[in-house]
Amino acid sequence: MKATSKAQQKAAGAALSAKRGETKVKDLQGASKDMYDSMSESELDEMASTDRKDLPAKKNA
Repeated sequence: MKATSKAQQKAAGAALSAKRGETKVKDLQGASKDMYDSMSESELDEMASTDRKDLPAKKNA
């Protein structure tokens, strides 16, 4: 699944970093913590690797 906004892509990158042990899980908050708990490393990798060029800053609700 591709990220739909820059904020989502950034949160996925933070969660992926924690999954890989590069950052501490306790430092995660909000969406990145939810993503860490509910997504696999491969799902996070796919979302975090989305090209940010054409993404909006935030997804409209």
